Parts: sequence; structure tokens; C-alpha cells
Amino acid sequence: MIKLHAFLFIICCLQICSFAQSSQKAPCGDTLYRQFDFWIGEWEAFGRKGQRAGDSKIELILDSCIILENWTSASLNKGIRYAGKSYNSYNAATKKWQQYWVDNVGGVTEYFDGHFENNKMILQTANVKQPDGSFKIQKMTFFNLGPEKVRQFGESSTDEGKTWKTDFDLEYRRKK
Repeated sequence: MIKLHAFLFIICCLQICSFAQSSQKAPCGDTLYRQFDFWIGEWEAFGRKGQRAGDSKIELILDSCIILENWTSASLNKGIRYAGKSYNSYNAATKKWQQYWVDNVGGVTEYFDGHFENNKMILQTANVKQPDGSFKIQKMTFFNLGPEKVRQFGESSTDEGKTWKTDFDLEYRRKK
């Protein structure tokens, strides 16, 4: 009888330990949520000709479930320093990466079709109606160039993805 009680006690202890370990797992701890972590940090962004384009601080928030971007342009445009924020997350229901961008001039862009492949993050919008009545798809590709650099390449298509034009091409350099 004592052996049976000892056995049951050990089983109960193992179940309690197992429950404690599973309840301590981070809600976004799966490796899928970590695919875009290469972008986390404080950066200076430069255009292809070497001109400074802006600063970006990328951080993990909300129990490491969201990657928050804080962007500020380097120059003034019509007296305003362009700024924006993006909220980036892996959507387990759709199995896609998503970015929701908002800025200080009233812009909103929803990149809800994203995936990670070949060490780069690719985010794309739907074919969205523009104010002039035309339609446009926007795409951004983030290339992981190592611990000190990330390339962000933006392009758009007005013919349903048949052809693409470059909108911007930035090199992020980690601040020292």
C-alpha cells in the first residue's frame, strides 16, 4: 500500500511540474514569432545614394508578440518631419505575417499578406483602391544582411502584380 501511495505521489508531482512548465511558456514563444527579430534594434536608415533618410527604433512589445516600429524621417517636407509606427505580428490563424502602418499625415497601410523565406521578410497589401480611383499593390521586402544591416525594399504595382516600380530602397545601419 505504501508503494502505491508513493507511486501516486510521484505521478501527481510530475503532473504539477508539467503544468507549471506549460503555463510558463510565452504566448508567442514559437519560432514562427521570432522570424522578424533580425529587425529589432535602433537604426539609421540611408537611401541608395548614401543620403540619410531617417531613424527607426524597432522593439518587442506585448509579451514579445508584437514588433513595434517607430520611424522618423531625417528631413522636413512642407514643414513636417514625417513619422509613423508599424505594428508587426505573426497571425497564427492565417499563418501569415502582418504589418499595420500608421503615420502623422493620415496614412494607413495594411500589409496583411506576409511570409518569411530565404532569410527575408516579405509583406504585401491587397490590390487597394487609391484616392484617384486606380488600384495598387504595395510590397516591402526586408533582407537580413547580418547583425549590423537590414535592407528595406519597397515597390508597387498598378497592374495586379505584372510589373513593379521601386518606391524606396533603404539600408538600415545599426546605431552604435
